[in-house]
Amino acid sequence: MNPFEIVKRTPKNNCGQCSYPTCLAFAAAVAKSGEAFGKCPYLDTTGLDVVQKQGPALEDLPGQRDLTLIEHLKDKISALDFALIAAPLGATLCGENKQTLSFQFLAQEVLLSRHGILLDGCPPNDPRDQILIYNYVHSQGGADPTLDWIGLETLPNSISKVRTLATYCENRLAELFTHLPVETIISACNRLGGVAHPAPSATLGCIIPVLPRIPQYLVYWAEEPEDGFPAKVKVLFDRQVLNFLDLESLIFSAERLADRLTILLT
Repeated sequence: MNPFEIVKRTPKNNCGQCSYPTCLAFAAAVAKSGEAFGKCPYLDTTGLDVVQKQGPALEDLPGQRDLTLIEHLKDKISALDFALIAAPLGATLCGENKQTLSFQFLAQEVLLSRHGILLDGCPPNDPRDQILIYNYVHSQGGADPTLDWIGLETLPNSISKVRTLATYCENRLAELFTHLPVETIISACNRLGGVAHPAPSATLGCIIPVLPRIPQYLVYWAEEPEDGFPAKVKVLFDRQVLNFLDLESLIFSAERLADRLTILLT
């Protein structure tokens, strides 16, 4: 059972009687660390298998760290004035008392309140999506991107990350694109809000708003077998991008771009 299935059975009022700061933190501890169901006096255990493991398996530890980080970021977000940061983030205010931020993440609707995140109406399946979105909101936004494009290798402390970007985004997309008509690729980019932006000598170029202030410039060169050149994709970033995301989150955002295009094109 995952934490979101458990948290549905709690009162979701963060009363603290279980000794955890939030109901989600308690649910994560039950699911990942073997915390006792009984710590929450209000938990509905109907139909649950109450035999629990005594501690986390080694393979569960990365997920447990992600959930702990999510709770930490949520606490930091709760102190922010949403009315002040909405416009600089490219977001709007909605919900009861205008205390929910609404914005797009790769053409998916994000609703972020002080209690959590919904992505197209559902809790995100991958904790890294929450970490990415919370980090973006924690930046509190800023000026519009200048569209002064640079490669990842230009950003500080990024040398070790260039291969990661290539493996999980650029090379994947190059392999995918090489079998598809250009019009099909452009159509998929358009569905993510992309706008054509030709690049010299490239087969196509498109600027895609991964997040409102995080545009990514996707440039594709089709393979040229007669000259021995394989297909190539390069993802470029706005020079101000680290004002909005840390390096790890930025690379994950590009990976998510590749994931979304793969879904649309296969």
